[in-house]
Amino acid sequence: MPRLAVIGHPVAHSRSPAMQSAALAALGLGEEWSYGALDLAPEEFEARVRALPEEGFAGANVTVPHKQAALALADAPSEVAREIGAANTLVFAADGIGAHNTDADGFLRSLPRSPAGSRALVLGAGGAARAIVWALLREGAEVEVWNRTGERATALCAELGGVAVADPDGTLTGQEDYGLIVNTSAAGLHGEDPFTQLPLDRDGFAAGQAVVDMVYGKEPSPLLVAAEVAGADTVDGVEVLVQQGALSLRIWTGLEPPLDIMRAAARG
Repeated sequence: MPRLAVIGHPVAHSRSPAMQSAALAALGLGEEWSYGALDLAPEEFEARVRALPEEGFAGANVTVPHKQAALALADAPSEVAREIGAANTLVFAADGIGAHNTDADGFLRSLPRSPAGSRALVLGAGGAARAIVWALLREGAEVEVWNRTGERATALCAELGGVAVADPDGTLTGQEDYGLIVNTSAAGLHGEDPFTQLPLDRDGFAAGQAVVDMVYGKEPSPLLVAAEVAGADTVDGVEVLVQQGALSLRIWTGLEPPLDIMRAAARG
């Protein structure tokens, strides 16, 4: 019975197990495959992952904070994962561990329109931000990156491209001028007000913008609520999760993922 899992720290909040299990059942693989969750601290990640094939695992999704570590341990990283510098999908094969990154394409598939030619602001500088910056630049967007620790944004842009920006007054000027704003940080993940941690004005969004918040919960995030009030198009982390998860499932099974079933289970 092939096993799959999402690996993170923490990971109990993840909707990947419900989403992927529903997809496997819809594809007729529910009795043959299983999908669970593994909470691994950074210091135990590599040794534990290398032992997974012996436990019957065929692959795994990888989330915060392990995406760069997942790439580092891979025997056969994909070109996309290597260029991004992070992996979110592992494949365990007889000849070693393969690593892929479906975050970039999954993110692009979740957008309401092409980001080509738009001015984009990415908040955060972790593994998800790397994939999004990489994707946006290759789609022809003008990308700016903010991170609470400015040095990390500067380092990311030096490696991948884009321009690091700072917020000396607590907010970024011209928030309404961005065509796309993407929050990849953990601001709001634990129920706190994201506007106390991000350089955004609650009333600074504008109609016609697209705003993506990778943080997701049972209700729309305060970030997306404020953006929607202003008339912006909004995308939550669940839709991004569905799109990248579907691409991972296709890699593991070779089958076309049932997106509507995955959405329903993820939002369940």
